[in-house]
Amino acid sequence: MKNLRYLLLSLLAFGVITLQAQTHYESNITVGAKGGTTLSMASFSPTVPQKMLTGMILGATFRYIEERHFGVIAEINLEQRGWNEDFKEAPYEYSRTLTYIQIPLLTHIYFGSTKFHGFFNAGPEFAYMLSESTSANFDINNFMGLEDFPKVNRSNDQFAMPVKNKFDYGISAGLGMEYFIKRNHSLTLEGRFYFGLGNMFGISKKDVFAASRGMSVQITLGYNFRMK
Repeated sequence: MKNLRYLLLSLLAFGVITLQAQTHYESNITVGAKGGTTLSMASFSPTVPQKMLTGMILGATFRYIEERHFGVIAEINLEQRGWNEDFKEAPYEYSRTLTYIQIPLLTHIYFGSTKFHGFFNAGPEFAYMLSESTSANFDINNFMGLEDFPKVNRSNDQFAMPVKNKFDYGISAGLGMEYFIKRNHSLTLEGRFYFGLGNMFGISKKDVFAASRGMSVQITLGYNFRMK
């Protein structure tokens, strides 16, 4: 009975300490801006030989942290992604740049000291294509007569094919670090990978591609201001 009493008192004391720790933690709200570079490709089926396409990303961020080590992030970004085709030894160039307004909704897990945090972000992302542009050093509508143009074991229908689905969605995940200049001011550096689940082109049996999904790596630097 005596041991049971000690156990109950210990559990009660632990519960009070835990409750006080949770009570004394202050939730905070942070807003910020970010910018950086994107490296993107597209996942085609049948495969299209590619190299990374370089683009840019600019955006605004909102972060809410309710509990220690855990929070949520919402962003609105302007991002360029697409694909850059690889013609091997042939002297031809082709790239398609797609500009999206994107909204990631991310879980934010962080750790570290009051001066420095490491963090992991992950969650869904939704986007809508605002514009597209094509760059090529040949006529994309009349290339069959060009010398040394690769036509065998390669899909070329995508050169002039318009994007059918402007709405895109997928999964994002990233790692980064945050340095606190002052209590209310911080800088973040993050690398994030996005894999699209939606298809740019039609995927019915009569269409050329069975899959045409976007993917990108984002490397960004951000500034954050803690409002609360």
